[in-house]
Amino acid sequence: MVLLNRDNGFLGNAFETRQDVVAGLKGLLDPLAPHTSPGGALITLGSSGTHYDLRACQLEAFARPLWGLVSLLAGGDEYERTETWMRGLASGTDPESDEYWGASKGKDQRMVETSPIGFALVMAHEQLFDPLDDKSKKNVAAWLGAINDKPMPDTNWLWFRVFANLALSKISPDEHYNPARMKADLDHLDTFQLRGEESGWSRDGPEGVLQLDYYSGSFAIQFAQLAYSKLMQKEDPERCENYRKRALRFALDLLYYFDQEGRCIPFGRSMIYRFAVVSTFSILPFAFDDLPEDYPLKWGHIKGLVLRHLRWWGTQEDIFKSDGTLNIGYCYENMTMTENYNGFGSPYWCCKAFACLAVPSSHPFWQSPELAWPTDAFPPITSILDPLHIMVRLPPASPALATHTYLLSSGQACHYALKAAESKYGRYAYSSAFGFSCPTGAFGLEQMAADSMLALCDDPEEEGFGQGERWRVRRIAEGAELVKYGQGHEQVYLHSVWRPWKDSVAVETWLFPPMSAAPDWYLRVHKITTDRALRSSEGGWPCYGQGPDGRALVQVFSGERGQGGLEEVGTVRAITSKGIVGLRDLSTGPQRRQGKLVQSDANSNLIFSRSVLPSLLGSHAAGGEEWLVTAVYGQPAKVGESVVDEAWKAEWEKQPVLPRPLEKVLPEEVKQWFS
Repeated sequence: MVLLNRDNGFLGNAFETRQDVVAGLKGLLDPLAPHTSPGGALITLGSSGTHYDLRACQLEAFARPLWGLVSLLAGGDEYERTETWMRGLASGTDPESDEYWGASKGKDQRMVETSPIGFALVMAHEQLFDPLDDKSKKNVAAWLGAINDKPMPDTNWLWFRVFANLALSKISPDEHYNPARMKADLDHLDTFQLRGEESGWSRDGPEGVLQLDYYSGSFAIQFAQLAYSKLMQKEDPERCENYRKRALRFALDLLYYFDQEGRCIPFGRSMIYRFAVVSTFSILPFAFDDLPEDYPLKWGHIKGLVLRHLRWWGTQEDIFKSDGTLNIGYCYENMTMTENYNGFGSPYWCCKAFACLAVPSSHPFWQSPELAWPTDAFPPITSILDPLHIMVRLPPASPALATHTYLLSSGQACHYALKAAESKYGRYAYSSAFGFSCPTGAFGLEQMAADSMLALCDDPEEEGFGQGERWRVRRIAEGAELVKYGQGHEQVYLHSVWRPWKDSVAVETWLFPPMSAAPDWYLRVHKITTDRALRSSEGGWPCYGQGPDGRALVQVFSGERGQGGLEEVGTVRAITSKGIVGLRDLSTGPQRRQGKLVQSDANSNLIFSRSVLPSLLGSHAAGGEEWLVTAVYGQPAKVGESVVDEAWKAEWEKQPVLPRPLEKVLPEEVKQWFS
């Protein structure tokens, strides 16, 4: 058995200097060598499947590391295996080669990989293209040019064709470059932009698409716009200036998705791209020689966001296979969370995070001292209109305690049949410390792993396991809105409606961020209208599921309970080495729900391979309306520590107060629950 080399250049890297970042990138590139074909075009890292063919998977593993490699080369550094990628470019585009990638067809995965290859040919043509013979140069141009007459998805994919044409404008301006196609793609991509000059956000598709995730920024659109704004500022100055202005506005929102430890909030699809989430910040120094004087973020802030994020990932040993290549997953190897398009080479999209290497050490990004998250310049709670998110990054209640950044969400949904879309977009909340979970099956709460969500079931309980227990959670939120209130509209909440079935069952939900009376709690209020009996399970934050003895806090198979759990009427709590999570039912009387710790199926959570979920279980009679009021608590352990200070107890005892907007909504008897 091959053991992971923990001195691989990435793990344990201080990520303080430019050379540290260079070493981190090389730590990802070096282990690819034994898996590379003789001609350099095919890299085979596993045997898992995708909806596309094996040869496209091998191309993906070849192309995606180029995001980092060519940034390193453009910044003046060298890499000893660069020649392998140069040879691979020739072999992969040669129809007579055994390593030929194949020509792109309509909506082909090969189209995606024209993006890093196109970027590479623009950024490092001297190393990757100029040494090729004339035949190979023509093959490369023909392979890229094949994308121009094929149908593409009406999404961020159009940027891939833009990058292909950017390369063709340099290497084949008279034959394969299609400026009309590139302009048409750019004009259409610009229609994805939201609210004109007021916003930096873009949808991942045309009007009606409700996805605003990391593809709106680092994974695709914002990164592409920034790269284009640098590479085409002379040829297309007006568009480039628009992209730059939007990027600066977008960055002021994106920074809220990162906590002070460097962790991001996992949200949406393709989280196997891991540290690619920070690439919008990483490419800013490439796009800007300097920042506007009145801009709230300085180079030191941007440097801090990038380096802290890489530094945190440098502590996550379980993202690697034993041979040093990246596995499929998030914090550990995990196929539960993956998409149908995630292959063994897909994780190397993370190499976008190394775009900061495209500028030399003389750039102010590298010259500036690293600065902490700019807490003094930004409010701890804010709302972001376009993604319908309320962002929460309150300071710890005590110096002895940690904190996490999280968001409240309503209104986003995937517009196609994405695996676990309800988990990736439909949750009430997403956390940098606790992540989210994806279902492993359709039966029972353990398989549903319904964290940060109200789950409903209309199967009679007496039907038993295997015939009942089919639970539904929110996928589509109707009429979702951010509502501001208070003097100066400084407070905010989310309101939406969910219809679990196509009949008269409806759940109206209000989400309120923490208030000063109980800063570690946020509030959910639900009004359930139903014409038939229902059961409910409301989940809080998921957390590491093992007790102090290393065994499960709750064991669904044996029924045993370990130290650290609390399950009572109206209250549920789990205390483990990674934090304390819990729920409190604020209702009184017989309708109070029973607390239960659910042992979610293994590998359902993105962060914890074994997780526990505090839940409140209720029964709801047919006819009329019923109100549920739930307070949600989460206190993570400090990063690198396994004990939470006793100061958490005082925060747990605090009681959320009645938000003013609910005074006109709640029945009088429900208002009394807050007194």
